[in-house]
Amino acid sequence: MPDAIVVGAGIVGAASAYRLAEAGLRVLLLEKEAAFAQGSTGRSAAGVRVQFSEPVNVLLSYRSILEYRALPEARYRPIGYLFLVPEALAGAQEEALRTQTALGVPVRRLSLEEAEGLVPFRKEGLAFATFGPLDGVIDPHGATAFYLQRARALGAEVRFAEPVVGAERVGRGFRVYTPKGAHEAPLVLLATGAWTGAVGRLFGVDLPVWPLRRMVFATAPTPFPHAFPLTVDLGTGFYLRSEGPRLLLGRSNPEERPGFLEGMDWGSLGPTLEAGLARFPFLEEAALDPRASWWGYYEVTPDHNPLLGFAVEGLLVAAGFSGHGVQQAAMVGRLMAEFARYGEAKSLDVTPLRPGRFREGKPLAERGVV
Repeated sequence: MPDAIVVGAGIVGAASAYRLAEAGLRVLLLEKEAAFAQGSTGRSAAGVRVQFSEPVNVLLSYRSILEYRALPEARYRPIGYLFLVPEALAGAQEEALRTQTALGVPVRRLSLEEAEGLVPFRKEGLAFATFGPLDGVIDPHGATAFYLQRARALGAEVRFAEPVVGAERVGRGFRVYTPKGAHEAPLVLLATGAWTGAVGRLFGVDLPVWPLRRMVFATAPTPFPHAFPLTVDLGTGFYLRSEGPRLLLGRSNPEERPGFLEGMDWGSLGPTLEAGLARFPFLEEAALDPRASWWGYYEVTPDHNPLLGFAVEGLLVAAGFSGHGVQQAAMVGRLMAEFARYGEAKSLDVTPLRPGRFREGKPLAERGVV
């Protein structure tokens, strides 16, 4: 019998399975798909950043980035994140910058003229910019594959195409049912991404996580050279970055309704480009490549921050990252091993992210959500 069952083989589940096995636990990982990283992990824009307003998010990302930097399989590239700060958000961003500086992470304030040296943009309505030189992108598939390989090397069993379809309490742990049989363990960890709400109900637990579809639009190779950092216009949420000769760009659609909607939402392209062109006129010279564009799910909670910790006795949750799962997974895996061994996180206080905070009326007011 395993000591722990991990449900979900995205980057969070894979990192957690590795660290649980490293801690000496017998681990069984169950994944409903036929391969790993088939959900939000494999369809992310792959960005990693420390530029958050809340210390817990700053440190989750910072410590994860340090791990990715040392991991060749993650293919970490420190291209940087550039935040263009509108006048209306200047005070909040200054406060976030003070928090980041106090925590020792490398983020600096730039004048608009300095920021223009990284990417050309219209300055109207902007106060200043912030730049994180440690921020960048990774290869989520490579990192997930590494974590699974290491978990297996330490004795973990990984089963694909085996979804959890039922669960029941057995003592202090759970018995979970799949189409291929039943598995029992004193500890179950749900790293089930956008499906966490539905999976949680199988365990009799209400976990406020739901899917929101997101688009990543890609241009054809552009007629002009570029090496842009991941640049975010905080006033509209529009972002872009270089990916070889192409540009990747996007913006969260405020009209998108929760649910497992599938396929590209080409209707959101118009508002996305409108917001982008208003700040970055050079986009007029770029042509969209529909075949290179893709969609995926954010796993969203009411405050757009993850659920980390015990939902009930024997049931751990690491889900609801709201677009930040890839950038925080490395540290989350370590924390899940601490929860399993000690009943609490030791190396970082993640109490603000406890699963029961919404019942307590204590959501986390993170202002760095894009």
